[in-house]
Amino acid sequence: MSKPYRTEYPRPQFRRDHWVNLNGEWEFAFDDNRVGIEERWYDQHPLPRTIQVPFCFQSELSAIGDIGFHDTVWYRKMFTPPAEFSGKRIFIHFGAVDYAASVWVNGRHVVDHEGGHTPFQADITDVLKEENNEIVVRAEDFSRDVTLPRGKQYWQEKSAQIFYTRTTGIWQTVWVEAVAEAHLAKVRMTPDIDSNSVRIEHYMTGTGPDKELELQVKITFKGEPVAEDRFSVQGPQEVRTISVHDFNDHSMGRWWSPEHPNLYDVEFTLLQSGKAVDQVQSYFGMRKISIVGGKLCLNNRPYFMKLVLDQGYFPDGVLTAPSDEAFVQDIQMTKAMGFNGARKHQKVEDPRYLYWADRLGLLVWGEMANAYQYSFEYVGKITKEWMEVVSRDYNHPSVVAWVPLNESWGVPNILIEEKQRQHSLALYHMTKSLDQSRPVISNDGWEHTKSDILTIHDYEWRREILEDRYSTVEKAVGSMPANRWLTLEGYPYENQPIHVSEFGGISFKKSDWEGWGYSGADNEQDFLNRLVAVIHPMLQSPVVQGFCYTQLTDVEQEINGLLTYDRKPKLPFEVIKAINEGKVPVLKEEQASGVQQNEQLKQLAAAREVQ
Repeated sequence: MSKPYRTEYPRPQFRRDHWVNLNGEWEFAFDDNRVGIEERWYDQHPLPRTIQVPFCFQSELSAIGDIGFHDTVWYRKMFTPPAEFSGKRIFIHFGAVDYAASVWVNGRHVVDHEGGHTPFQADITDVLKEENNEIVVRAEDFSRDVTLPRGKQYWQEKSAQIFYTRTTGIWQTVWVEAVAEAHLAKVRMTPDIDSNSVRIEHYMTGTGPDKELELQVKITFKGEPVAEDRFSVQGPQEVRTISVHDFNDHSMGRWWSPEHPNLYDVEFTLLQSGKAVDQVQSYFGMRKISIVGGKLCLNNRPYFMKLVLDQGYFPDGVLTAPSDEAFVQDIQMTKAMGFNGARKHQKVEDPRYLYWADRLGLLVWGEMANAYQYSFEYVGKITKEWMEVVSRDYNHPSVVAWVPLNESWGVPNILIEEKQRQHSLALYHMTKSLDQSRPVISNDGWEHTKSDILTIHDYEWRREILEDRYSTVEKAVGSMPANRWLTLEGYPYENQPIHVSEFGGISFKKSDWEGWGYSGADNEQDFLNRLVAVIHPMLQSPVVQGFCYTQLTDVEQEINGLLTYDRKPKLPFEVIKAINEGKVPVLKEEQASGVQQNEQLKQLAAAREVQ
């Protein structure tokens, strides 16, 4: 059996010691005729193939690499719990299974889940044996259903246009975990830099007035004690506000930002009759996102967001990164080019990416993977899954905005249909009801209903047009770069911050990949000039408060990345960084040759070894 990929702890903001990673080789089968249920494949039925979990069968790293339509697939693995699990409740966890999943353990059905991008779990204690337990997963995708929240996954067999290879089945880590009968189920941490405090909502299982439970919370900063609280647990939900008065103000610099990604560590210990029965490690960042007088602020100061569009695709893993290091590399490269954030586009990213964004300091716009067409069933599917996304990622300081809809995907008739406008409005208000600490963009790019930021998608490449278009608020708001109104009737512009959240898209072929872009460069110097022509008008505009350049990497048939699909820079990092700083760098001969880019890649790799 080969060594499994992705062995790191999959839920870094809620870590326990007693867990077992189930990634690696599983038995596998296509069920194109949908006979598995009838033939009881879930009960002692060996499967004919093998697959490397957590990679989808369409990827090379799965050891299958089949991009054909196989919408029903089965997985099987044998599992023996370690001795230290004895006497505990044992849960099986799935990071994400696309799209609908059913799970059996020893022939007993334990859980169903719908939604291809969010985690789920099941308590399997009562169906387990001491050894040789059979875990079976049936995953069903709906590859041709354009009302399914799917992001960039194409409903045709081969990728084309702006759509890419599909993902079916397990694509994030599977693991089992042992907990006590009474244990911490979830926490929500809301920092408040204005009062130097953090509000912590605790959700617990197995509680009751007769349980004699107490929760102890210890907060440290770089190993130094900051605050401690201990209180009696009376029910399944408790709320505490803890002061962190530890010189955390504007002069001492313990707030979180891309420039200073400071994190506070938290240890939660649940005690029963004075004895520790559950312990969870977590962290939070003291940071604030706000809009004041039409200005987007980070930690009460106006902040210009320089984002890059990041599709989160990998040549050998599709939606699944081949390693934790791949996340670190993407973030390091993003920052080395002078960007302070990323818009994760049409993908709910792996929590491990967000963990590294928290640690390394990168702003992230959290975006839902959208459907393409509207239907009654679609509304229910995306609403449920989006709620799970916001819940999963709430605690990450790197996440600074929510994007439930993009470019009227899923609501193509929003301009003329009231029900689609109401759907956009409902997603906005629902998101605000779940999280009042972050701005929400109702429909990124155009046709906004109520929205905290006015975002514009503009792939104009001529500098003089961009300079004129973003010279005044009136011109920017009245522009129609994609021949779409920016706001809908009844939802006028109300002095929101203006962000050009997609622009650039300059294609430049620097690898064996063939593809397209929104405009094209012939050589390194032409590429540099074109970058200056689109980025500098954004920096010099008196009304634009942030941008998102398209895009970080080439992806399949698109070659409009700053990096190739295999993450090689098309220009030296410092050249792009200088452009992002408003400079016009001179490209030297050794920079154009690629020698310097290769040296920079080696330096980044060495830095990752230190992480």
